[in-house]
Amino acid sequence: MFKFNKILYSTDLSKGSNESFKYAAFLAKKTGAEVHILHVVEKLSSDARMALESYVMDDTSRAEMLIARKRQAKAKLELKQEDFWEQVTDPEDLVIRKQIKSINIVESFPMEAILKISREREVDLIVMGTHEKGFVETFLGSVARNVLARSRIPVLVVPLKERKR
Repeated sequence: MFKFNKILYSTDLSKGSNESFKYAAFLAKKTGAEVHILHVVEKLSSDARMALESYVMDDTSRAEMLIARKRQAKAKLELKQEDFWEQVTDPEDLVIRKQIKSINIVESFPMEAILKISREREVDLIVMGTHEKGFVETFLGSVARNVLARSRIPVLVVPLKERKR
């Protein structure tokens, strides 16, 4: 049998991301694994950086804008975590929260960061959801597809539930 000691939960903070976190939490509860949470703030493209440099002349203001992106992502992640745990009704399930060992917000390219953190943390499983745009580019999304193609450990990709019309 496989034993999971460390799980990396990677989130894009989309509406459907709580569904994939449920799987990470369930597996952590069943195996006793610790959970590491990761959100990647995607690096600005060279065009976006050039526009920022062109229209925001002050180096300090540019730096503050870039830092604010990570701060906003961290606040959103904390809010999503609080919302998730407030909805947990079984006291036995609340102990899973103690298994969360790290929460990381990094600025990078998502696939590279997910694989790098998974190696650094020596995780046994990566859990992530499909992108909100839905199902390979349409089925998985480019980040999930690339992580699956390059990962040397199991990856659990959780699809979005069917959308209400």
